[in-house]
Amino acid sequence: MRFNRKGTTKIKFLPIIASTALLPTRAEITAGTDLTKHIAAIDGWSLENQPIETPDMESTFVKKIDGDDSAEDSSLTLYEDSLLDDVETDLAKGTVGYMAIFSKGDVAANKGLDIFPVKVASNSKQYTTDNEAAQIQVQFVITDRPAFNQTVPAMT
Repeated sequence: MRFNRKGTTKIKFLPIIASTALLPTRAEITAGTDLTKHIAAIDGWSLENQPIETPDMESTFVKKIDGDDSAEDSSLTLYEDSLLDDVETDLAKGTVGYMAIFSKGDVAANKGLDIFPVKVASNSKQYTTDNEAAQIQVQFVITDRPAFNQTVPAMT
């Protein structure tokens, strides 16, 4: 069944995941920060492959094989709070953790939990004279291979 990611997908920053398979426990998810309602824009959060050309003398067609994987440049643009500085402190430059993207919602036993090991590369206020809410852009580097389509752990 088709669905709209807005209103369904949940995005949380988790400071710790003990599992080397990058499958968080419910306690680790609960300890994380739910960023979903603060997100104005999202960019990246996928893998790209750098194919390798393998020409040969048998054909004029240049075949390719899959090469190295790398993560696309990834960022979140979040609304700035006039009173609290959660985004500035929880996602300060240099912060290390895990971005958990629940593509089909934080629903136990659903597939679609993607985990990205991350480090915050920058945290910058966005200044504008346009008629819009104040925002902060947080850029991330993906520090290791993400885990895709994991099963969401049960609620406790």
